[in-house]
Amino acid sequence: MELFNLYELGQVGFWEEFLKALEVCFGWICATTTLQAFRDGKDLYCETASRMFGIPVDKHGVNSELRQKGKIAVLACGYGGSVGALKAMGALRMGLAGHELRPIVDAWRAANPNIVDLWAQINSAAIEVISTRQPTRVGPLTFTVESGIFFIELPSGRRLAYVKPRLGENQFGGTSILYEGTSTGRKWGALETYGGKVTENIVQAIARDLLVYGMYHVANGKHRIVMHVHDEIVVETTTASVDEICALMATVPDWAEGLPLAADGYECDFYRKD
Repeated sequence: MELFNLYELGQVGFWEEFLKALEVCFGWICATTTLQAFRDGKDLYCETASRMFGIPVDKHGVNSELRQKGKIAVLACGYGGSVGALKAMGALRMGLAGHELRPIVDAWRAANPNIVDLWAQINSAAIEVISTRQPTRVGPLTFTVESGIFFIELPSGRRLAYVKPRLGENQFGGTSILYEGTSTGRKWGALETYGGKVTENIVQAIARDLLVYGMYHVANGKHRIVMHVHDEIVVETTTASVDEICALMATVPDWAEGLPLAADGYECDFYRKD
């Protein structure tokens, strides 16, 4: 009888583990302390809360109540989000008070200066390349405009594309980045973006490239992938072990040298969450 084996990119857990994989990609791009915490097997939300509040935070021990604030900050603030993003992520429903939200944003940003600086660098690079049409770089990323399309080349060599890029003015009176695309109403028109949002596009794209690279190694090993969901793949097999598939999924490509990629999984008779 064939069994389903489910393998996740990241640590043991549910869908949220994809977000932790994104945090690792974030850390790899801009050299945050997230990388070492991941290598050491530490809880990333506790580590974030500890940096935010300057005290030890243990998931099941001292100051454990602060872990929730660390978690909501990671999920909401990573791409330039502020109080509105915290509310959208359910901060008030989780029991946080309205007056706590702005201090959480400020504490997260103070604890993650490299990420905040990355937003600014990417925003500036996008504005520069759209203005001058001359290529520029931010770390392992290359920004160009070719034939009326703004491209960002990722470490893998794949490129993100923004059609008909131009500059405008945002609601705060600053310079905004505009391009053409499909809106939430499925209508083609002008879309506005900014450094934090472009950073999100980049980090998610890198995480996707890592997932597909792992899937390639699994498939190349003659293992049958029947589907993938977010950060997970499902393999139908009678021969492979969980450890074998995890090792293949955690293969780090040459272009991601130094990124501490890991995978975990479990065996089951039907698709489910562990």
